[in-house]
Amino acid sequence: MTIKELSGIAKRESYVLAALSGEKRKFALENIAQEIKRNAEEIFAANDEDLKRAEEAGLPMPVIKRLAFKEEKLAETLNEISALINLPDPVGEVTLHRELAEGLILKRVTCPIGVIGAIFESRPDALVQIACLCIKSGNCVILKGGSEAASTNKALFKAIHTAALAAGLPENCLILAESREDVKSLLSCAGNVDLLLPRGSNEFVRYIMENTTIPVIGHSEGLCSIYIDEEYDPEIALRVVLDAKTQYVAVCNALDTLLIHKNAAPAIFPKIAEMFKEAKVELRAQEALLKYADCVKAREEDFDTEFLDYILAVKQVESLEEAIEHINSHSSHHTDGIITKNPENAEKFMNEVDSAGVYLNCSTRFADGNRYGFGAEVGISTGKIHARGPVGLSGLVTYKYKLYGNGDTVGQFAVGEKKYTHKDLD
Repeated sequence: MTIKELSGIAKRESYVLAALSGEKRKFALENIAQEIKRNAEEIFAANDEDLKRAEEAGLPMPVIKRLAFKEEKLAETLNEISALINLPDPVGEVTLHRELAEGLILKRVTCPIGVIGAIFESRPDALVQIACLCIKSGNCVILKGGSEAASTNKALFKAIHTAALAAGLPENCLILAESREDVKSLLSCAGNVDLLLPRGSNEFVRYIMENTTIPVIGHSEGLCSIYIDEEYDPEIALRVVLDAKTQYVAVCNALDTLLIHKNAAPAIFPKIAEMFKEAKVELRAQEALLKYADCVKAREEDFDTEFLDYILAVKQVESLEEAIEHINSHSSHHTDGIITKNPENAEKFMNEVDSAGVYLNCSTRFADGNRYGFGAEVGISTGKIHARGPVGLSGLVTYKYKLYGNGDTVGQFAVGEKKYTHKDLD
């Protein structure tokens, strides 16, 4: 069966899934956690196949790191499912309750979006996160992972799908697309697929957006920056910058550009250079900084690069305003931060930097749905429409208006027989 045909079936089954109780969907997630745990060895063996192929193909180390799904990643995944289970049901929440007139009651109620198409990179845990978030929010989902993780994705999907069916969910609420051609087919499924969630390179996300009429929540690059202000705490600066760069380099919320105020540079940059030398991070520094430490001279393109590796571009700036201008011009509007002791500078930075996440005195690595308490995320949106930042359950529901009347007509109001009260209830 083609993806187009399957998307039509998923569309019809999306109405069934949307009507299931929160308890039923919660039970499905509990089943999924148990089934993944029960099939751990099979999943690990499939992951070994993917890792072997990746190494033989000479794929970059960041890709291989993201590809690994072993004991530690399994434990993280099960913890995320557990957190998701314990979150409130996002479906059926009344966000507006208003009396329009006597006996005429309006409610705005959250509901699933319908059918989600998720196209993501080589991280197999992304498949679990997206599938579980969609089930929790009552959405059907068509999953297309990277070919590098084909074996692991297939093993994980088998466990998830088996558990979902055992819990009474519709058979085609979860669909795994496996071929490269399926991506192009998925883009043509307007009318059946309600939203696309691409996760990958800028070029890939742009390709998706330019080749479909389906709404897209774009998550592309994560070019993240931190600015060390003129007034700063050295201990905080070193600790935060080190974590942001090295805690896990192969992810979108890792640090790529470090900006340092010219008055802070003489004292802090030599310490930063020494710290990163020990951490085996290559610093590519602007020429003005080279007199303070022995580093590679940065090229202009380094300040527009998401490295996903042990490389950091460093630039000296004249002022807070220059730092803000640099970030707004060069960053991907993902997550950017400031290290400062000056509350006025902190507020100006956090108000004027146009990114999905703007942080004060903490690591950019906190930009994550699980760390935000969302249970998990389907991605981090750098756009501004519908959802921004880590997209969790709230980004996977929309709403409908329900109006409860008793034979009311607009004509009654036109002639003054009835009057609007517009009174909020509850």
